[in-house]
Formats: sequence, structure tokens, C-alpha cells
Amino acid sequence: MSSITAPTRDIAAPSLGLSGFGAAAALLLGTLALGLTFGARQAALFLVGGALGLALYHAAFGFTSAWRVFISEGRGRGLRAQMVLLALAVVLFFPVLSSGSLFGMEVRGNVSPLSTSVLVGAFIFGIGMQLGGGCASGTLFTAGGGNARMLVTLLFFIVGSVLATINFDWWVSLPGFQPVTLVSLGAPLGIAVSLAIFAAIAGLTVLVERRRNGQLEAAPPSPRHGLARYLRGPWPLVFGAVALAVLNFVTLALAGRPWGITSAFALWGAKASQLVGIDPTAWAYWQMPGNARALSESVFADITSVMNFGIIAGAMLAASLAGRFAPSLRIPLRSLLAAVLGGLLLGYGARIAYGCNIGAYFSGIASGSLHGWLWAVAAFAGNVIGVRLRPFFFGEARTARGDGA
Repeated sequence: MSSITAPTRDIAAPSLGLSGFGAAAALLLGTLALGLTFGARQAALFLVGGALGLALYHAAFGFTSAWRVFISEGRGRGLRAQMVLLALAVVLFFPVLSSGSLFGMEVRGNVSPLSTSVLVGAFIFGIGMQLGGGCASGTLFTAGGGNARMLVTLLFFIVGSVLATINFDWWVSLPGFQPVTLVSLGAPLGIAVSLAIFAAIAGLTVLVERRRNGQLEAAPPSPRHGLARYLRGPWPLVFGAVALAVLNFVTLALAGRPWGITSAFALWGAKASQLVGIDPTAWAYWQMPGNARALSESVFADITSVMNFGIIAGAMLAASLAGRFAPSLRIPLRSLLAAVLGGLLLGYGARIAYGCNIGAYFSGIASGSLHGWLWAVAAFAGNVIGVRLRPFFFGEARTARGDGA
């Protein structure tokens, strides 16, 4: 009798558990309630948020961990996946942004000035990524996936965001240049220039990785195969990149602008401030027409908020499908302190930099905005500092492949 056996296929139906059923119910009932109250488009955006949360969790698509591993170990697999993400995004976005409309609706990109506030904000955001253990998307999907420490990071992310609105007008008054977008070159040339930059960065990561490690890192083997892998995870990293790029384009089609995350955190903080007797309407940030309107309306009328709620529910569902939703309140004191400091830096930095790793880096570069590239350079520099600070908070063993997303 042969001793060789065929590999086991994971075909068992997933057990959702209470958290999974709760997340599924939240997505279903939330979609119905939003559709009836705010219209079909808002309901659809909530579902897109759910899909983003599921994709982020199942692909473990981290910006923070990818940058940390490259800085600490010279491993560039995560960074190369980000270049795939950005490449597909510009191919999808540039023609539509160049025409100015999609399916008869006006669309606009995330295009912001090249300013001092972007440089400073992205730098401190980068430090916060490594101390907080995640970026904006990473904080949401890991918190939704049951990571109690990331709930602390999220809370102080919100606090930092609303604090930044107090003197936001001072930051935007600092020296800077007018917004510039590669879309102005025309879609074909803008795409070509962007793809050349992505290829150069990917090539650089290959050279660095081979020089420091001898060979490129292979993707870890998956414990699941076939349909079970895509239902319960983990997804191939590139598949996650493709899913995120497509879902960002769907967001553009539905909302008229790309995916963003952190403006909602400032809104949540401002509304909480009102509840305790603080009047944020005295601050210039909340006197801007769009921000004033958001503050006066229900949080469920805000597109970014609704998508964030969807991300949390989608990540919780994904964690339950993967059998990994198991929150623990045992957080070491130094790790807790890092979550507090990191969250404050993330929130404050994102607001004055016109966005985070999603709104400024991903959606900014997808829009052709040069402020997205300025953000990336400054944030990477901040990550270098953050990686050097991590041993104090987490110990040497966790500095490279720790808890960040």
C-alpha cells in the first residue's frame, strides 16, 4: 500500500459563530436601513465598505507591515503588491478622471496642494503607523477583526483627528505649491509615467531584497485551497491588491470621488465633542461648507463614515469565516502606550496632510496627484523613525513582523 496521501482539501463549511452572524446581520440590516433612509447609493457604498473590509482582512493587506519589513529586513513582497495596486488603479482612474464623468455623473480625484502641512503630517503619520500598529485601513480592519489593542489606536486616532481641526487653518496657511496632477498630461502619458515609476520602485525592492537576503521571499503556503481559500482566507497578496483597486474604482463610480477614511474620524470626534459641551463650529475647519454640512447632518449621511462602518463589519465577518475572531483585553502596558501615542500621531498627521495611506497615498496617486507622492516619501521617512522606536514598546522580537497591518 502506498504511503503517499493526497493533500487535504479544506471544503468544510465555515462556522460563523455569534460574531459572524452579527456582522452578516449588520451588513444586511444596515444596507436595508440606509437604502430606505438615505437612498440606494448610500446603501451600495456601505456594501462596498464591507467588501473592502473582507478583502483587507483576508489578504492581510498591510501598508504598515509591508514598509516595516522592507525597512527592517529588506523584504519587498508587500511593497511590490502595493505597486500592483497603484498600477491597476491609475489604469482604471486616469481615463475617467480625464473625461470628468462616469456613467453621466461628474467625478473628481483626490488632488491636494504640495504643502508643508502634507510633508509634516505624512511624516508624523508614518511614525504613528509603527507605534499604533497600523495605518488608517489597517486600524479599521484589524479592530473589526477583533484586535482589542487596535480599538485603542482607533479611539486615539479619532482624538488626534479632531485635535488637528482646531488649528487646521494655520497649517494650510504655511508655504506650499498649487495642486498638480499627472492626469493633466493626458491619460495615456500620465499612465505611462506612473507605470514607469511603479516599475522602478518594484525593481529597487528586488535589488535590495536580493542584496540583503540572497533571494526573493516566496509567498507562504496557504492552509486552504480552492473556493475555501477565497471564502475563509488567506488570499494571495496580489489578489487582494486587485480587489482593492477595483473596489476603489467602484467607490469612484458611486460617490463621484475615490475612497477615503480619515475625514470621518474627525467628524466622529467633533460630534463627540458636541456631546460633552465643546463647540467645534468655532474652528475654521468646521466652517468650511462641506465640513459644516457633515457636522450638521446624521453621521449616516456621510459617505466616508458609512464606508468605514462597512469596513469594520466586513472585517468582522472575514475574521469569523477564518475562525480567528477572538478578542483579548490582555495588552502590555508599553504596547498600550504605543497605541495611544500612535493613534494621536495618526489622527493629527492624516488631517493636516489631506489624508492617510488611503486618501492621500492610494487614492491620491490613483488620481495622479503629486501630493500623493510627497505624502509617500515623507511617510516612509516617518516609518524609518517609527521602526527604530518600536523596540522600546514591543521588544526586539516584534520589530519586524509584529502586530501592524
